[in-house]
Amino acid sequence: MIPTNMTRERASRCNRLSAAYAMILAAFAAIGAAAQGETADKPFVLEKSYTMSAVPPGPYSDDLALDLRGGKLFATPQAAKAVAVIDLNDGRVVKMISGIGNSHGIYYSAPLKRLFVADGASGDIKVFSGDSYELLKTIPLAKGADWLIYDPASKFIYVNNGGEDAGMDHSLISVVDTESMVKVADIPIATPGLEASVIDSANGLLYVNLVDEGAVAVVDLAKRSVKTTWKLTKGHRNMAVALDAPHQRLYIATRDTPMHGSLIVLDTSNGSQVAILPIGGWADSIFLDDKRQRIYISTGVGHLETFAIQPRDVYRKLQSLDTAVMAKTGLYSSELDRMYVSVPHLGGTPAQIMVFAPVQ
Repeated sequence: MIPTNMTRERASRCNRLSAAYAMILAAFAAIGAAAQGETADKPFVLEKSYTMSAVPPGPYSDDLALDLRGGKLFATPQAAKAVAVIDLNDGRVVKMISGIGNSHGIYYSAPLKRLFVADGASGDIKVFSGDSYELLKTIPLAKGADWLIYDPASKFIYVNNGGEDAGMDHSLISVVDTESMVKVADIPIATPGLEASVIDSANGLLYVNLVDEGAVAVVDLAKRSVKTTWKLTKGHRNMAVALDAPHQRLYIATRDTPMHGSLIVLDTSNGSQVAILPIGGWADSIFLDDKRQRIYISTGVGHLETFAIQPRDVYRKLQSLDTAVMAKTGLYSSELDRMYVSVPHLGGTPAQIMVFAPVQ
C-alpha cells in the first residue's frame, strides 16, 4: 500500500504535469493559430531576385519601368550612373545604358519604343531607343530633374525640375511631348522642391507633393496652373502618391522621422483628410492594386507594407515583408501581377531587384 503522503505528492505532481502539458498544448495551438493568421494576412511571397553585379556601392536607387512586349525591366541604380536593362525571363542584365549622371524618373513608351530618363545631374530628359538603347535625343530642362509621370490622354510626360537644386526660387513641372521629343511648356510652382505626382486624366488634373510645405498642389493641366493647394497635418514630409480616381481617394506616403512615416488618405472631392496610419520610414513609392483593393508601400527601413482597403475608409494592415535597407523604391505591375522592389548595393547586399508574387 502506498503511503497517503506519497499518493498526494504523486497526484500533485500529475496535476502539475497535466497543467504544464495543457499550457504547452495551448501555446502550440496559439502559435498554430497565429501562423494561420499570418498566412491569411501574408500578401506576398518572395519569388526571385535579379542581381545587378556591375553596380558599385551606393545608398540609392530610384524608379523602375517595364517593357512588357520586350520582356524587360528598367532599373536606375544611381551609383552606376546608368540604367540597367534586365531580362524578365532569366534575370540577366542585358545592358547597362551609361552616360547618365543621376538617373531618377523613367518611362518606357511601348508604341514609340522609346525610353525616357530624367537625369538630375545634367538637368535634362535623355531619350533612348527601345531596340538598340542608343541615345536618340537630349531634351534640356533645369538641374534637379527628378520625378516624371506620363499622361496617356495627352501623350505628354510631366517632369519635376528646378527649385533649390538648380539655384532657383521656384520649381518647374516641365511638359514634354513624347512623340516630337520636345518640351512644350513649363508650369512654375512657388516651392523649393517637388516630389512625386499622379495624374487624373479623366478630369485633367495633376496632384503633386510639395514636400517643404507639407501640402499637395492640384494642377489644372489645361490651364497649366495650380488650381488649389491642400495642407496636410503638420509634421509630415509627403513623398509618394497614388490615386484611386473612381473612389475619389488620394494615398500619400510620408516621411515623418528617419524610422517612421505615415499613410495619409485624402478625399479628392474637397482635399479633406479621412485617414492616417503608421508606416515605416523613408517611403519613396506607393501603388494601388485595383484588383485586390490593396495599397503597397516600399520603405527604406527594409519593409514592403500592405494595407487592405475596406468600406467606409477602413484600412487593415497586413503582414509586412522584409526587403533590405534603403529598398525604398518599387513598381507594381497589374499586367504581370508582380511587385518589384529595387535594392541598392550596401555592405554585403548586392544591388538587386526583389520580385514578389501576391499570395491571394
